[in-house]
Amino acid sequence: MAAPIFKEHGAQSVVECWADDVPRGQHTDFFMAVKCTEDETVVFSWIIWPDKATRDAGQAKVIADPRMPADVPFDGKRLIFGGFEAIVTA
Repeated sequence: MAAPIFKEHGAQSVVECWADDVPRGQHTDFFMAVKCTEDETVVFSWIIWPDKATRDAGQAKVIADPRMPADVPFDGKRLIFGGFEAIVTA
């Protein structure tokens, strides 16, 4: 539901992935990173923006957009996010 809103505000692409073949590790893994319980799974997502300025402005517009749902189907306190600069695109 949010992908069209992100794209309207400048995102080039929105990708959401449901865990399908994610191994559990002994020291670290995706499940431990978000304190996933047995009845939960991990969703891995990313958004591609043309540049940081567009991302910063777009994120602010998305947060302020009244179409964004107030209640989300995940625990936002366990959300991991950040911005990354591409070093290889093939």
